[in-house]
Amino acid sequence: MKVKLDDVLEALELIDQYSESFLDKLVGQIVRVNDMVMSPEEQREIFERLDEHGFYRLPTAREIGDYNIMEAFISGLPVEQQATLRGVIRGKGAFRRFRIQLEQMDMEQDWYEFRNQAYRDIAMKWCEHNGIEYTV
Repeated sequence: MKVKLDDVLEALELIDQYSESFLDKLVGQIVRVNDMVMSPEEQREIFERLDEHGFYRLPTAREIGDYNIMEAFISGLPVEQQATLRGVIRGKGAFRRFRIQLEQMDMEQDWYEFRNQAYRDIAMKWCEHNGIEYTV
């Protein structure tokens, strides 16, 4: 089975604390389950189909670790920029403050390129770990 890496990337980017995504082994399709928008019956139907076909679970939001990606981005910057950004990512609202500070430093594009590459790396490693061929 081959999957499109972009499909895996899209699924990873949509994952939040209320959802999980799976790759259906039989049809090679990404399936998303969301506790907030799906009824328990809809979820049960999907899980029954996945159990019947076999599946791979994509990484959860916690396993992806957006905060860790943010810290890795900061670590690669010059010391002055590191100090500024490390100061804004402590405590509640860290992601919002981080984005605002990046905008003020005119570094948004650098961040999004770094984040996109991090997600791409996660998707490729997930495929490789599960023995799934992918196309780019």
